[in-house]
Amino acid sequence: MYARTLTNVRERSAMSTDLLGTRAIAQIGILVHDIEKTSQTYADFFGVEKPKWSWTDPADKALTEYRGSRSEARAKLAFFDMGSLQLELIEPDREPSTWRESLDRDGEGVHHIAFVIKGMKEKITLLERNGMPLLQKGEYTGGRYAYMDTFKDLKVLVELLEND
Repeated sequence: MYARTLTNVRERSAMSTDLLGTRAIAQIGILVHDIEKTSQTYADFFGVEKPKWSWTDPADKALTEYRGSRSEARAKLAFFDMGSLQLELIEPDREPSTWRESLDRDGEGVHHIAFVIKGMKEKITLLERNGMPLLQKGEYTGGRYAYMDTFKDLKVLVELLEND
């Protein structure tokens, strides 16, 4: 039994490395109701200056799609750089998005882990073939993102980040 479990773990580990081309988590995203209050709490906890938050780009620039349809969704974001990992706080607006859906359904907490990848279209296709469909995608200044529905298997969403 242990040998079979170990084999399954190795197979899944190899699969995940092959799917993304990396095992380095770049970011943890956390959904919040109040970015001002929560970012101050994190700043106090870490003993750092509270970061300024900013809005995601407007829909005409971000080209946001949620569940296959265009969305006007935006969110306030605040970032804490924690060495090799970035902590992202996300306060979504009321428009349809994975952020709003998750916050309404599950409340505040971890939304995703993010990986910097190359070949966004290919990675999305590969993950979808492995039963992990695209939830939301969009553009940001300097790159693009995609949230993949990996919750069933990984218990968290995976965000793909591709920088220009």
